[in-house]
Amino acid sequence: MSKYKEIKGFKVQTLASDTAASQQAGGTWASGGNMNTARGRTAGGGTQTAAITTGGSAGPGYTRQAVTEQYNGSSWTEVGDLNTARSLQGDCGPYTSAIVAGGVISTPSPPVTADVESWNGSSWTETTNINTARNPGGTVSESNTASLIFGGFASPPRNAETELWNGTSWTEKNDMNQSKDEMASAGTTTAALGAGGTPLKANVELWDGTSWTETTDLNTAKTGAVGAGTQTSAIVYGGSTPPYVATTEFWNGSSWTELADLSTARFLSSPAGSSVSALMAGGDPSSTVIGTVATEEWTASSDFTQINLGQVYYNSGSNAFKVTQTSAADGSWASITSGNTARRVASGVGTSVSNGMVIAGYPQENEVETWNGTSWTEVAEVNSARGSAGASSNSPNSSALFFGGDARPSGPETSALNESWNGSAWTEVGDLPAGLNGHGGAGVSNTSALSYGGSTPSATGATNEWNGSSWTSGGAMNTARYYLTGTGTTTSALALGGFTTPPSVIRTNAEAYDGSSWTNLSATNSGHSFAGASGNTTEALLFGGEGPSYPGGAMTQTEYWDGTSWTEVADLSAGNLSPAGFGGSGVSAISSFGNGPSGLFATAEEFAAGTSNKTITVS
Repeated sequence: MSKYKEIKGFKVQTLASDTAASQQAGGTWASGGNMNTARGRTAGGGTQTAAITTGGSAGPGYTRQAVTEQYNGSSWTEVGDLNTARSLQGDCGPYTSAIVAGGVISTPSPPVTADVESWNGSSWTETTNINTARNPGGTVSESNTASLIFGGFASPPRNAETELWNGTSWTEKNDMNQSKDEMASAGTTTAALGAGGTPLKANVELWDGTSWTETTDLNTAKTGAVGAGTQTSAIVYGGSTPPYVATTEFWNGSSWTELADLSTARFLSSPAGSSVSALMAGGDPSSTVIGTVATEEWTASSDFTQINLGQVYYNSGSNAFKVTQTSAADGSWASITSGNTARRVASGVGTSVSNGMVIAGYPQENEVETWNGTSWTEVAEVNSARGSAGASSNSPNSSALFFGGDARPSGPETSALNESWNGSAWTEVGDLPAGLNGHGGAGVSNTSALSYGGSTPSATGATNEWNGSSWTSGGAMNTARYYLTGTGTTTSALALGGFTTPPSVIRTNAEAYDGSSWTNLSATNSGHSFAGASGNTTEALLFGGEGPSYPGGAMTQTEYWDGTSWTEVADLSAGNLSPAGFGGSGVSAISSFGNGPSGLFATAEEFAAGTSNKTITVS
């Protein structure tokens, strides 16, 4: 008998536009009224419809400016000039009650000033100087009686000092954790945010009225960006990476998300407003053009529908049915708790981002650590220290297999040793048919595993299957290679990248195993060896490693496999020559431990897919 829903169907909500992750996610930039005087490196504040900008520099000679202009939401009007022309002074606060502190002045000695001026809505008056002459790195001003400046530059080294203004005097407070200038800032004198800065940083710090705490980094390191909003809801826009950029990032109090770009990249502009209604005025549009009159306005509509995974709706604007689903293309990497022992070419196993294990590695480590989604815990060591080995596990807390590897200098270059984990101890079990290192590993427990490729020490394409007591031969790979990456199960495995000689080349080969034979797949976009991976033949992630030619650099590239082709998605935050990867799916993964240009590390990152609205066909 047919079900009622199959006969009658079900209701689908009709929306005028796509759902969005936040109000800010649907925001856009549009042109506003031009300023009267072109300049950059200005100070600004207020709201989108009642903004102020003052000071700055213009022209090829970086001529310091004293001009002040006010914005009414459509046009700028010149009002009272500053008493002292300056640039790079702290952002100044509201339309009728502002303050500027420090900055770079025209007089060559000294190049920076401690002078402070207060704005009452019609004129500027000099008031108490800041304690340290500088161009402040960041500023938040609630009025001309409540302001906070932090960081800055007078002469090398840069400054980490924080000063608080109460309308009468400046008081030194606790320093920032990092010394820098040219930061984006937002918030209040008791809840501020400082992001990015010079020297080039992605670092973000939060101020609680007493001290600074480091928090989640920007997605992209930048200097000379500006900010608007609060400590828990802010946007950071413009700046230089270098080159100058038009990017906008939204902070929701815990993470950063990229939003719509400015129409024109700009450096050190005047900000104003909030995360849903902001303004950018002036700034340097390029490293060779100092100052512009352009204004852009940011608006995020309050009329939006929150995105929900699995949601089906009809978009009347685009005449399409859509479904909200996880999307690797919208995913990103974020730093998580570091492990205990730095190492490279360790083996990573686990089928979720909250249940994994990292085994052994170099230099001659036999230590094993498990990951529970929050922290790393050292457990019993393997009996033989090895790196570049294969591994298999479904639940690292109770079952894993660790086989082969390079045991030098205390053991052979190609080991055949095989160790089984029962949740508390490692026991040597049946050896591989031959010694291997740099091979791929896949499987779901200590009784079902797959070993393929590797070095004997010459490259091999051999496949071996473990049934819990012995190894038997499986179908050979199409291309023999070693230092490849493996992921999946004994009946749905991927063999990715790797290294062949001669000639010395890192491969883009991808092959899939169905339990008996290997099939060539579409090549990856870049060659990877020693990389990390997560997933299976229908959906996978490939990340980091060495490439694309030997000797290659530490890679940040991440590639997503949808069962048909490879697409580059968000990069790792730092290059990793040999990540221990696990996670079990193509939309979430852990990249942990490894090495880069600065040596070994125990840091870890987690990849989490975003959500996106996909058009679906209905009939």
